Amino acid sequence: MPAFSGKYYYTVDPKGRIIIPSPFRKIISAHYNTKLYVTNALFDHCLHIYPQEEWNRLEEKVRDLPKMDKDIKLFKRRVIASATECELDKQGRVLVPAALREDAGINGDIAIVGQIEKIELWNRKDWDAVTELEGIDQESVEEKLSNYGL
Repeated sequence: MPAFSGKYYYTVDPKGRIIIPSPFRKIISAHYNTKLYVTNALFDHCLHIYPQEEWNRLEEKVRDLPKMDKDIKLFKRRVIASATECELDKQGRVLVPAALREDAGINGDIAIVGQIEKIELWNRKDWDAVTELEGIDQESVEEKLSNYGL
């Protein structure tokens, strides 16, 4: 299965629509239907966009998790509860609900970022801040990734 990768910079239009980048649209049209799910990220100040089939896989995983675990409850309250079904229109746009745009500070300049099975939607300034390398312990990160075989 092809993966979403790459980053693209756009702006949100006045109606709250975003353009899904062409490479992502090609993956969606070849491997998924046009239903997408937009939801809050658990901790990051961004939104996640899942093709319906990937969203269904996530729901199945969550369904089997312990229902009384406080971390699972947090995930369900933050991510599952905020999920909204959206449709990719013929121009390759998605209308992101106002409440979700507000939650993630999505307005004006945005970054649309591929994350393998999902797409992240960031306010451009927030994206620039989380990808800043200043103050990062490079050696520690490299060691940890090496332990994962990366």
